[in-house]
Amino acid sequence: MLYMEAASSAPGNPILNIGIFLGFVAITMIIVFRASKNNNTAADYYAAGRSFTGPQNGAAIAGDYLSAASFLGIVGAIAIQGYDGFLYSIGFLVAWLVALLLVAELLRNTGKFTMADVLSFRLKQRPVRIAAATTTLVVCFFYLLAQMAGAGGLVSLLLGIDDKLGQSIVITVVGGLMILYVLIGGMKGTTWVQIIKAVLLISGAAVMTVWVLALHGFNLSALLDHAVATANNPAILDPGLKYGVSDASRLDFLSLGLALVLGTAALPHVLMRFYTVPTAKEARRSVVWAIWLIGIFYIFTLVLGYGAAALIGAEAIAAAPGGANSAAPLLAFELGGPLLLGLISAVAFATILAVVAGLTITAAASFAHDIYASVIKKGKARPEDEVKVARRTVVVIGIVAIVGGIGANGQNIAFLVALAFAVAASANLPTILYSLFWKRFTTRGAVWSMYGGLISAIVLIAFSPVVSGSPTSMIPGANFALFPLSNPGLVSIPLAFFLGWIVTVLDKGVESPEKQAEMEVRSLTGIGAEKATKH
Repeated sequence: MLYMEAASSAPGNPILNIGIFLGFVAITMIIVFRASKNNNTAADYYAAGRSFTGPQNGAAIAGDYLSAASFLGIVGAIAIQGYDGFLYSIGFLVAWLVALLLVAELLRNTGKFTMADVLSFRLKQRPVRIAAATTTLVVCFFYLLAQMAGAGGLVSLLLGIDDKLGQSIVITVVGGLMILYVLIGGMKGTTWVQIIKAVLLISGAAVMTVWVLALHGFNLSALLDHAVATANNPAILDPGLKYGVSDASRLDFLSLGLALVLGTAALPHVLMRFYTVPTAKEARRSVVWAIWLIGIFYIFTLVLGYGAAALIGAEAIAAAPGGANSAAPLLAFELGGPLLLGLISAVAFATILAVVAGLTITAAASFAHDIYASVIKKGKARPEDEVKVARRTVVVIGIVAIVGGIGANGQNIAFLVALAFAVAASANLPTILYSLFWKRFTTRGAVWSMYGGLISAIVLIAFSPVVSGSPTSMIPGANFALFPLSNPGLVSIPLAFFLGWIVTVLDKGVESPEKQAEMEVRSLTGIGAEKATKH
């Protein structure tokens, strides 16, 4: 069988894989250069001149959201854990309903470039912008670490490079390309890269899905029976294989699900996409398009996951370089040989490039717009100076991400992704919802909620089994796991909501009723929003 050769060494032809990847880079770089012609103002650089339609932005959101973890991680989780692995797909998709119903249109109406624009609209500018910029940078940093380290981890399987030096070089190359994309193209160039990547990823997954179903007579039951026969374990079709083994594992799943569903609606790089469309109606359309594209993709992961379980087997997948993450590439190799594997390899790298570019421009915009322009220059910075600071910030963030990715290479990547989602859900979402829907909410409540959610999420994960106390921990030899759950969402998210509420209730101060009324009218109707976005 082809997969036995794949499990013993790097499958496919590394030169072919690199060639296809370089072709993608060349095409997208040309697009980025063409997109960079009009990047003079802050609106051009941060929000692509608000020139994208709803469907275009929906595809870009899908490209931003469907990371390498979505493609490689979920397919691997389903192949090995069956039903419980598919729960990740369900959680990620349901999260978009929260984004659509609670934040997309209201954020587009109220803000200008960043999440902090919304939070500081009727609250005191300086403390809220500093807190929002802090949480944005922390979320983006840990997400960047996960993507950069993921790039290094995938190399061992896709390109046949399994030494630390080789993986470090690849991480540096990915980081350098990401800096170039964002430095030259800004949000417009980044958006087109994300659109292309979304088309490639969904098309590649669709081809493999049809192929797997065709091998089983387009009968899903036959595919599931084949997977059960290969695994010799009917339990892969039943819930509880991973999250039903103990009371702690059930609580862990509840905590993870809470972080995934609520964190998505507060991820800074996802929220920033709502500002690249001209109207709130287009923002709403873009989320609807994103839900369809992401939903279709996650249905594909169900077929691909059980297809890998049926055609390759969980033991062969676990034994391959990259472990569970190798399920999708090995399935591609089994179906179409080196050429299909090369294409899937290019898509995986394109996925990482697109996501890190989106994260980087979000972090750069947060620093340049919220800290430099609004706090240091007190709103008096010239747009061209703000863009210059953003570009310099891109270089700094890129270098930090490269160094951090090399340092985190080989570490538990799930820890970094979980931390990013938990911090977003804990630090950002309570304050966003309170700011939009609670008239009484005060600046002090916002600051306590954001810093409380941020600190509690980080502290709880630091003392969780993810960091120490088990053979799979980041520090396997140590044991200071005082918190029993791997994800802090079950504690840190309610705590952040509680802190925002109790501090506001006890706060004697009252925010400007005029600004609150203006925010309510603008968020619900869009009146005044278009004027604000022309600065």
